[in-house]
Amino acid sequence: MQLVYDYKLQDINNQPFDLSAFKGKKILLVNTASACGLTPQYAQLQELHENYKDKVAVVGLPCNDFGAQEPGTENEIKTFCETNFNVTFPLTQKVKIKGDDISPIYEFLTKKELNGLEDSEVIWNFQKYLIDENGELEAVFHPKTEVLSEDFLKHLS
Repeated sequence: MQLVYDYKLQDINNQPFDLSAFKGKKILLVNTASACGLTPQYAQLQELHENYKDKVAVVGLPCNDFGAQEPGTENEIKTFCETNFNVTFPLTQKVKIKGDDISPIYEFLTKKELNGLEDSEVIWNFQKYLIDENGELEAVFHPKTEVLSEDFLKHLS
């Protein structure tokens, strides 16, 4: 079994982004899209970031794999998120979630042989993967699960 800390990402500004900076707190990884019916979830993700940042780090991973709903450049995505939802939590470069060129972080998240918890399939934008304080996959949430719901928040207590 591997840990999420074994995976390196690039942030939205194309700088190295090391998830091990969040050791000791939970990490919520969410594949995001700017032109999706679920895009308003950015507001709840930002609220979670503001109100629970001592317990969980929110990380958005823009993805264009579902309905081509994230066609913009990283700069356009960043501007959209800041302008429309006042997003201050970290965003990464666009990632691939499906196909032969799947991002290594999503191989980890979706394959039990790597994450030790379960096999899963990302079914749409805003699917959520919760990593525990030790870098292990703890839970997978449906795209429509709201992060301020009791179902989600019970994992932070």
